[in-house]
Amino acid sequence: MKKIKRISAIIGVILIASMYLISLLSAFFATEKTPGLFLASIFSTVVIPIMIYGFIATYKWVHRNDPDVSKETDKPDNI
Repeated sequence: MKKIKRISAIIGVILIASMYLISLLSAFFATEKTPGLFLASIFSTVVIPIMIYGFIATYKWVHRNDPDVSKETDKPDNI
């Protein structure tokens, strides 16, 4: 579960950072798409973390009866 959370967090950070980078670059070049890109970055700042939380909550709900695999993998091989 920790790997899934870590991967989700990295993907979320990359998506949010890329939206801000696109907004910054479009502001420098001042195109007609700049206001739309800025609104998209604000929207992504709010929606992407909510979606990641929803995916993690859904995963926990779907796999709530699975045995805890992390306890089995923490044991040394020579025991």
